[in-house]
Parts: sequence; C-alpha cells; structure tokens
Amino acid sequence: MSPERPAVGDLFRRFRERLAVGGPARPGEPGGHAPKAGAPNGSRAVGTGAGVARTDAGAAGAGLAPQPPRDVPPMERRRGRRRGGGGEQLTVPPAEFTSYYGRPILKAPVWKWDIAAYLFTGGLAAGSSLLAAGGQLTGRPALRRAGRVTSLAAVSASAYFLVNDLGRPSRFHHMLRVAKLTSPMSMGTWILTTFGPAAGVAAVAEAAPWLPDRGVLGIGRRLLPPVGHAAGLVAAVTAPALATYTGVLLADTAVPSWHEAYPELPTIFAGSALASGAGVGLLAAPPAQAGPARRLAVAGAALELWGSHRVEHRLGLLSEPYATGTAGRLLRAGRALTAAGVAGALVGRRSRVLSALSGGALLAAAVCTRFGIFHGGVASAKDPKYTVVPQRERARRRESERPDISGPGAGPNGG
Repeated sequence: MSPERPAVGDLFRRFRERLAVGGPARPGEPGGHAPKAGAPNGSRAVGTGAGVARTDAGAAGAGLAPQPPRDVPPMERRRGRRRGGGGEQLTVPPAEFTSYYGRPILKAPVWKWDIAAYLFTGGLAAGSSLLAAGGQLTGRPALRRAGRVTSLAAVSASAYFLVNDLGRPSRFHHMLRVAKLTSPMSMGTWILTTFGPAAGVAAVAEAAPWLPDRGVLGIGRRLLPPVGHAAGLVAAVTAPALATYTGVLLADTAVPSWHEAYPELPTIFAGSALASGAGVGLLAAPPAQAGPARRLAVAGAALELWGSHRVEHRLGLLSEPYATGTAGRLLRAGRALTAAGVAGALVGRRSRVLSALSGGALLAAAVCTRFGIFHGGVASAKDPKYTVVPQRERARRRESERPDISGPGAGPNGG
C-alpha cells in the first residue's frame, strides 16, 4: 500500500462522518465522485445503454422513462402495483389462446348428425307414449293407436342411430353389464332397454283385432289388449326419464355451452318431447279426440320456449353459440314453428286440416330445437374463447372474493 494514500478504513470513517454532518459527498471532494464528461449539472442521464440512471434531471432529454423514487420502499411499490395504484404498464398485450401446442384447447365432440337425430327420435318416442297413455285412460282409441305405433317406430329409430354411432351392436350389449347411477349414459342405456320392449308390446297389442277368434291366435287376441294396456302404462312411466336423460348426458360433458346450461337442457328436451308427441296426435287423430294432444302441445311449448329463452340469455358469453350461426337459425325457426303450431292447435279445434298443419309444425319445431342445441354445443367446443374467457372470469371472481391480508399484522410474525 502506498504511504501517500490513506488507508481504506480511514476513507470509510471520513465518509460516514461526512454523511452524519452534511449529507453525501459532493463531486470534487475527498471521497466523492467527479461528474462524467459531457453531463450538465452533474447529471448522469445523458448516456444511452444499459445501466444508465433514470432519476436525474437529464432523463427527459435522453428520452428515457423515469424510475420510481428511491425513497419509496420496494414493498410499498409492490403493494401499490398489486392494488392498482401504480406500477409500470404492460407493454405486451394479453395472450389470446387459440391452441395448445398446435392442438385445440378442447376436443370437439366426435358425434355427427345421427346423435342429433337420436335426440329427436328419443323425445318423439317418449312424447308419443305419453300421448298413447292419455288416449288409453280417456277412451280415445285413435289417439292411443297413433301414439303407440309412433312410439315403437321412434324408439326403433333411436336404437338404430345409437348403434350406428357406437359402431358395433355388441357395444350396446356391453353397456348393460354395469348399472352406474352417476353415469347418464349407463342410466340412459337401461332406460332405453326398459322403454323399448314395453313400447313394442303396447304397439303389437294394437294388432289384436286383426287376429282370428279361434285357435292359438284367438288366445292372443284375448290376451293382447290387457297386456298392451299394462305395457303402455310402463312405457308412459319410463317416458319422462327417456325424454330428459339426453339433456343430462349433454350437460355432463366438458362442452362449455352444454355444461353451463345444465339446468335448462332437461327442461328443453322435456318440452320438445311433449310438443312432438302432441304433433303426432294432431296429425293422426280426428279433432274430436285430439283434446289431450292440444293440452300436451300447450304444456310442451311453454317448457320449450322458456328453456330456449334461458339458454340464449342467461349464460352470458356461452349463450352466443345458441344465437349465432347454424344453431341460432335452427333455434329461431324452432321457436317460430312452436308458436305457430300451438296457435293452430288452439284455433283449429274443429278443422282437421288446420290440426294436421299444426301437428306438422310442432314436429318440425322439435327437429329444429334438438339440432340447434346440438350445433350450439359443437360450436362452443371449437372456439377457444368459450373455454378460456369463462375460466378467467371465474378466477378473477375467486380472487376478488378472497380477503385482503396485506394490511398491518398480516405477516407471519404479526408485523
């Protein structure tokens, strides 16, 4: 160490004494720093590049953003930024998720039109069996016959569409190995298995008057009517479950617009089933026997229109797929056809032609409603915003409901 220069300890001691008496050392004094070349008034903010200070008077002239004051503790600066009272603004826009490593965020349903048709035929079978039970209990043979025959035809079509989607008939049989109460698909399989034979026996019983009076077929002619009555009641008891379980099945998926509409989908499907069954009665039965069908049409239309209105307005962003595109057009057509069918059913009490037109409108409305709900859910699964935006809203809601623990005493030691 050179004898002309003071020791490091002496320099540090002088620096502390100077701070205690008159503030920091000025440039040019012992222990101070000389100003950088070219910096007016001792400012250090005229340079460019990393590490240049931005709190001096020359920051604006250098085109650099000022830093927060150094006399503010770092914790306060972080708290202010957390509470929205300051902090630096983000220069990067929020990310918009369109895929996950090149893949969709949510895999869209692989179901095709046959499942949408299955939704319609299942509801038609349920509504027709209720219509047949009403005709049976009120002594209206034309209404009973139309309901039973239509119910058998619709449930047979449902079985075909379901097996066609499964790929092999044995898969339907394999689902009967287990009865799982928490699985809508398992319960639906057992509901369809119970409803189908009952509807078939009730429909076959309608052929009893064509059998001969004597012999083995004569025994069948006498036994089929009471067996058919019992089977028709069993089908009617199972019909509400058949009409609504498909709504529960759709709501149990991860598809956003289906899952969020879990309270409304069973109601919509129940109303659509009643309206389609009423349409069968208005088409096939004479006006004198179509009284139960008209009442069924009013009840079904009320449920269906209420549910459709709810899914198009209650779900916020997730209501959008039901109001736009193919789904929006189908649901609007379904509402118009339902209103027209109910109006025609009430006005045309004595007109067979007007009753038939009303029945056709109700059947077409049921088709549009089922296909509209189906397409709305598929559209919501394909667009990432219907998955990401509701998730972010739920996260912000949970964050806002969380109590603020940043005040005094919030530390681990109560400080």
